[in-house]
Amino acid sequence: MAYCIEYSPESEAHLRSLTARQQAIVLDTVDEQLMYQPTVETKNRKLMRPNPLAPWELRIGDLRVYYDVEEEPEAVVYINAVGIKERNQVRIAGEVYDL
Repeated sequence: MAYCIEYSPESEAHLRSLTARQQAIVLDTVDEQLMYQPTVETKNRKLMRPNPLAPWELRIGDLRVYYDVEEEPEAVVYINAVGIKERNQVRIAGEVYDL
């Protein structure tokens, strides 16, 4: 079953703050990795500890996509935030998070 992918207004703003190349990489990888089985942990997908962003993280090089998944009534992946990993912190829209 294919999941519908929805970007929050905040995550769309986060994407716009990235370079065109980074935006293309994120959009392509999200479609490739999260369209089917977004809740299966892999090398680049993991369930996170409780945090204010989202329960799931997708790693794309130094980029991070934070998302939530809803199974019912429709299968939807909600993209909540997109950021850049810098050492042990993530920068999202200019704000630094310790995750």
